[in-house]
Amino acid sequence: MKKNVGLCDAFIRITLGLIGLSYSTARMAQRPYGMSPFIITILSAIKIAEGITRFCPLLAMLGISTENEDGKRPYRIYSYPRRFK
Repeated sequence: MKKNVGLCDAFIRITLGLIGLSYSTARMAQRPYGMSPFIITILSAIKIAEGITRFCPLLAMLGISTENEDGKRPYRIYSYPRRFK
């Protein structure tokens, strides 16, 4: 399984997954027999798993990758030299 999700994208997926999981847990406490909180729980768990493993099956099927090809950090655009007196 090759990583196809970038680091920033993984953090966003984990964060949104945790938000969805907490929302659906609160909704299940109010209405334990509703179907929509259960579906939100499953989708949120999938997003958390994608963020942790950094692999998305949908992106793999489409041939898209948000991961840098060389695995290095992006080049710093601006360099400000520090001059100490």
